[in-house]
Amino acid sequence: MNECPNEATRAFILAHQQEDTRRLALKKPPKDVDMPFALQQIEGWQTATRKLPSWAAKEGVLYPPRLSMEQCSSEITAQYKQKIVRQWMMSQHTPDSAPTTLIDLTGGFGIDFSFLAPLFDRSIYMERQPGLCRIAAHNFKLLGLTQAKVCQTDSTLQPETWPEADCCFIDPSRRDTAGRKTVSIENCEPDLARLQTAILRKARFCMAKLSPMLDIRHTLQTLPHTAEVHAVSVQGECKELLWLMSRETSPDITFHCVNLGAGNPDFIFTREEETAATCPYTSVLGRYLYEPNPSIMKCGAFRSVAARHKMEKLHPNTHLYTSDKLQTDFPGRIFIVENHTRFGKKELKPFLRDMTQANLTVRNFPETVESLRKRLKLKEGGDVYLFASTLADGSHVLIRCRKTEQ
Repeated sequence: MNECPNEATRAFILAHQQEDTRRLALKKPPKDVDMPFALQQIEGWQTATRKLPSWAAKEGVLYPPRLSMEQCSSEITAQYKQKIVRQWMMSQHTPDSAPTTLIDLTGGFGIDFSFLAPLFDRSIYMERQPGLCRIAAHNFKLLGLTQAKVCQTDSTLQPETWPEADCCFIDPSRRDTAGRKTVSIENCEPDLARLQTAILRKARFCMAKLSPMLDIRHTLQTLPHTAEVHAVSVQGECKELLWLMSRETSPDITFHCVNLGAGNPDFIFTREEETAATCPYTSVLGRYLYEPNPSIMKCGAFRSVAARHKMEKLHPNTHLYTSDKLQTDFPGRIFIVENHTRFGKKELKPFLRDMTQANLTVRNFPETVESLRKRLKLKEGGDVYLFASTLADGSHVLIRCRKTEQ
């Protein structure tokens, strides 16, 4: 790919930034316009306006092919990583220490690197794809990252050549050699399980960005130097797991459940707290119903969240909670319970009267959303929220709610 477009190509990109690239691709390219490059830049910029607004606002940024844009972090999650690494550096470093160093073993498009690099005196970006290295070098210069060094290399082949560092960042590719998606760290490239010893020999701590589909319990066994696990959701969808490892083994790992952009407070707990927490179960619904955010669900803070917020759980396997007193700082969605019913025909008919649509959720219930929606003859949407679930006495119920004004 030509990283230095001519004037005709630059003008074409600016004139057509808002247009559908699929339609543009069908048109005959104007004279002197590098059409493949132009389409890649237009598509990349359009993705960046949603995912990386500060980059999209900066003229001259170069964008990689679609797969790299899909795999790169969003700006909001990169900012969160910056916050966490800053906290670690402040807790471990003193003002009169030697210059600090970051190494990124899997540079990619360089979003995470660009947010982490300003925290260090020296930052080394490593990437084996020459095209991504050229794009990164151009963008880092544009962004003023003068301390950044770009190295085209397969960083995992010679760990002994890595510099001593304060922090190592790694984002293993979640695709195998055939391009198929994969989840377990052993099947990602590079294999963090194999590299962890070499990383911690060179770096004081490591942050790894891993798949939100990862089995946390299995991974904890695979990565024994884990100190913290951060489940990072964005507006109600779990996007990534951040794994922090250090040379010193931690007596108890802390889990950070984060829901960025949703106004939820972070929920931080330990395995010991979750094991020791007592959680009352109930078959009686209170005035309020609580649904934990996806990060809580991913990390398994099922009892500790109830104990800390003084609420009851509907069933050991129903991850919904209730209380009569409003818990405004609950990390998730809060609803006002309006009514509920069992699933007998005589009970359902008056309950569903005049109801044509609803936002339907199932929790610990023997039907899928699709089959239940079809049975209840309800369209999606509206202001009504229905939860099909199981109470502590084993009964199945349909709970009608409305959202609180938060």
